[in-house]
Amino acid sequence: MVEQKRFALFLATCDSTFVKKTYGGYFNVFVSTFGEEGEQWDLFRVIDGEFPEEKDLDKYDGFVISGSLHDAFGDDDWILKLCSLCQKLDDMKKKVLGICFGHQILCRIKGGKIGRASRGVDMGLRSITMAKDASNYFGNQLVPKSLAIIKCHQDEVWELPESATLLAYSDKCSIEMCSYGNHFLCIQGHPEYNKEILFEIIDRVVNMKLMEQDFADKAKATMENAEPDRKQWQTLCKNFLKGRSEQV
Repeated sequence: MVEQKRFALFLATCDSTFVKKTYGGYFNVFVSTFGEEGEQWDLFRVIDGEFPEEKDLDKYDGFVISGSLHDAFGDDDWILKLCSLCQKLDDMKKKVLGICFGHQILCRIKGGKIGRASRGVDMGLRSITMAKDASNYFGNQLVPKSLAIIKCHQDEVWELPESATLLAYSDKCSIEMCSYGNHFLCIQGHPEYNKEILFEIIDRVVNMKLMEQDFADKAKATMENAEPDRKQWQTLCKNFLKGRSEQV
């Protein structure tokens, strides 16, 4: 009998009314993107102080850290606790997929530099370029030279530590994807997002007076005639979490 694989999502953001109504919460968005039949996925709302017990960490095959409205360089209690937990996962060489805020958190604990995005807020569809080392990292899979992904961030990784390998970059962000050994994979964009999730976030941010309508319109326009390469991102992320090497 094959042992059931078990994964955990560290949710660092609150569910919006739209996401709760449409998907039943972000947890379902992540599991539908990265999960497979027969797996167990557990939710820890780290933003609300929910964390697994240290003694239970070894029960998991992998972890995913979501994006967040909070700054990964902040010192909120839950952020510091998340950093401490990720350091333990690093010592255990557990697989961790860091997305957006999660990408920055993993860089922080590894000694890199993070802060406000040097070229400003990035929202919309962005084509990112894969580095030469990307195919080696993914088990010599035939990785496309570029992939489209939805971006939604005001912070970024400024500088990688020596232990990191750069896997992708763009003209808007010099560190779009990186890895630390074979157990940490970090992505600045959102492989789990679709067009309607992005547009709802944009509208919500505009209503909160945190973004000008003109900027919002330009962000939405990036998806008029193009879509993210969600299937390819799903394959890359699943291959990483589950130790496989299927073609992208």
